[in-house]
Amino acid sequence: MDDIDKKILNLLQKEFPLVEEPYLAVAGKCGISEDEVISRVQKLKKEGVIRRIGAVFDGNKLGRVSTLCAARVPEEKLDEFVKVVNANPCVTHNYRRNHEYNVWFTCSAETDNGIDEFLSLLKTQTDVDEILDMRAVRTFKINASFSL
Repeated sequence: MDDIDKKILNLLQKEFPLVEEPYLAVAGKCGISEDEVISRVQKLKKEGVIRRIGAVFDGNKLGRVSTLCAARVPEEKLDEFVKVVNANPCVTHNYRRNHEYNVWFTCSAETDNGIDEFLSLLKTQTDVDEILDMRAVRTFKINASFSL
């Protein structure tokens, strides 16, 4: 990864241009062609440096509620539990942890009741009762960008 790649990554993380031709705008700031920007972004994506390019929305400002959940899932129920979690459109992502609560996931719904209904259904469908529902009581601004 050279200095131009780093500059492209910084721009994509912090200043993605909301214009008709965003890669042309990035190219102008980097002093290279649009084709070169696109080629470099494709290479960084193929290498796994870039996983996705997309917007991050503030669900709270959109009137949604969300929660972080942690579940204690017996190994023999793990595949089925994850399948049920992944099938629900309110789940934004999940991951396995090396912890007694071994499956963590976040979900978002229009109302607190929507989350309650999902978690109740999840417990019923999977026969996993130990699910912590950790709704935020205070919001912190998290900026997951990295200066390169």
